[in-house]
Amino acid sequence: MYLVKSLIILLFSNSILAVSNTLPVVLWHGMGDTCCLPVSLGAIKKLIEAETNGTYVRSLKIGGNIALDYESGFFIHPDDQVRYVCEQLARDTRLTNGYNAIGFSQGGQFLRAVAQRCSTPPMKTLITLGGQHQGVFGLPKCPSLTSTTCEHLRKLLRRAAYKEWMQRDLVQATYWHDPLQEEEYRQKSSFLSNINNEVFINQTYIDNLNKLEKFVMVMFLNDTIVQPKESQWFGFYSPGQDTIIRPLNESPVFEDLGLNQLDRDGRLIYLSVEGDHLQMTSKWFIENIIPQLSTN
Repeated sequence: MYLVKSLIILLFSNSILAVSNTLPVVLWHGMGDTCCLPVSLGAIKKLIEAETNGTYVRSLKIGGNIALDYESGFFIHPDDQVRYVCEQLARDTRLTNGYNAIGFSQGGQFLRAVAQRCSTPPMKTLITLGGQHQGVFGLPKCPSLTSTTCEHLRKLLRRAAYKEWMQRDLVQATYWHDPLQEEEYRQKSSFLSNINNEVFINQTYIDNLNKLEKFVMVMFLNDTIVQPKESQWFGFYSPGQDTIIRPLNESPVFEDLGLNQLDRDGRLIYLSVEGDHLQMTSKWFIENIIPQLSTN
């Protein structure tokens, strides 16, 4: 009887030890990707679950099926996607006490918009992998599309990025940042200039962003997709040219979004990894991203 009781106590103790203390994780995929397929974020979801003793991981699906989720990365305006995600997260009772958010490529700036616009449930840590926080000026080698389609998109964006119909119908136009047309970008960008507080200062964006425990930005050092790659750390071309990069701490966005306060507090974290866009090993992810996740 004593042996049985001891085994029960041991099993119960082990089950307690196995319970994850990592807050739930929300994932948002990038352009040309999907939420849940094994060759997509489905693999990342399983990896996080395995490395955190089974913490709850929600990989966001925009729309009712995988096809719509894939198309959303190109054709559903970010404002509509962010609104939809905010509603979905607010209904998820497993996120009530807070969650970690990991955004891949454009999913990074979309999750940042969630942090700024929707404070319930509370996002604790935001991690962006290859996010285009200051936008892009060029679409070379874009994934999941033929080179002909890529080139066609690039030409369209340069000629018509700030046309109303383009801003409405093509996701990538909403974070197209032309440094040669800086004022037009600020006034006609239908998403990025807003979430970067470049049109007017939205104090709610600043307050909500500063509720984060950590904001981790990952730049891929050999990135040929995000132009310029420094956008992943909020760097971008100085206005009027497309050669010299202005770092975040010299950009108006640094103060206008309250990132300077996060930086002073040591909550703004810069990470980098060798490789092209989103090219990282499981080992690197486990060693560098998993430890950044907030816990209970």
